[in-house]
Amino acid sequence: MISLALFTTTAQSNPPILVDRETGKYLGTLSNNHYDSDSVSNPYGQYGSKYSPDSISNPYGQYGSKYSPDSPNNPYATNPPVIISPDNSLYDPR
Repeated sequence: MISLALFTTTAQSNPPILVDRETGKYLGTLSNNHYDSDSVSNPYGQYGSKYSPDSISNPYGQYGSKYSPDSPNNPYATNPPVIISPDNSLYDPR
């Protein structure tokens, strides 16, 4: 499984976010805060739960499956999410 590096943030800045490059769909924040409802590290949140269809942690979902073209967990993905930093710069893993 390919893992995304989680960025540490200060209290004054926002963490980077994940976005579906084709649809613009928001896929959560790259934060190690397990209590943040938007964090991919929150196992009970929409973007971190292994059961949520919007989570990169759901092994059967569009964004978490190792077979999905939209998943960062697929080394051959054609549409993995992009990372947008707090200064709006884009990291495209393709």
